[in-house]
Amino acid sequence: MTELTKKNRFIIELKGIVKEYSPQKSFFSKCDNRVIALNSIDLGIKKGEIFGLVGQSGSGKTTMGRLLVKLEQATHGTIFLNGNPVTNLTGKALNNYRSRVQMIFQDPYQSLNPYLSISETILEPLNVHKIGNNDQRYEKVIHTLETVGLSPGKEYYDRYPHQLSGGQRQRVAIARAIVLEPEFIVADEPTSMLDATIAIQLFRLLTQIRDKFNMTFLFITHNLAAAKYLCDRIAVIHEGNIVEINTADEIIQNPQHPYTKKLIQVQPGFHFN
Repeated sequence: MTELTKKNRFIIELKGIVKEYSPQKSFFSKCDNRVIALNSIDLGIKKGEIFGLVGQSGSGKTTMGRLLVKLEQATHGTIFLNGNPVTNLTGKALNNYRSRVQMIFQDPYQSLNPYLSISETILEPLNVHKIGNNDQRYEKVIHTLETVGLSPGKEYYDRYPHQLSGGQRQRVAIARAIVLEPEFIVADEPTSMLDATIAIQLFRLLTQIRDKFNMTFLFITHNLAAAKYLCDRIAVIHEGNIVEINTADEIIQNPQHPYTKKLIQVQPGFHFN
């Protein structure tokens, strides 16, 4: 494999990914209509980019994120990490994958256990994957807290989620996701519960983390303006289908698909030719 091929290789690739859900049947029901959440998805995400996945509620975007972090299993198709198939991992291989692929959830109020201190929350991945001794883990937690802007880290170490603001809680959630220094992070609407000023601060933080650790992000959102601000490329998803992929600027300035144009029309301040 040439150096150019290595450089352009996708870190995450989905080929023919289908996700179906079967409705729960009652004794009297004869309905067997399956719901297709993702319909033959082919998608590649390059190393080091922040890739946006944009669609309205029910489009399938969160389902894709859950498949990538192994919270759900694809019905058909194959997912690759660095060219290696990871669709059906089990045991130690699955545990290793989960150390390399992490997720930031939408709601910082629900994603953090209120009974765990901030340090316990961030220590959990280190303990699960048996990384470092107690002193090394302590230093890692302090450093990670400061990396996400909770500084000095010692002041936040023994606090609990209810003692933090919404923006601070989401920074803790980001710290938990990056403490293992994974290769790939799925960020599922990470700022939708926050006001615009805090959201912009977190966008800048995610960009800094990407640059510092050479991480790759899938940024899931319904907000094209947020995707344009943060992302290198954007895929638009509608009813389980990818309808358009392009650079963020091209998606906004020169949309090709009618659904993309509709998304732009309902987004304040966006115009296209």
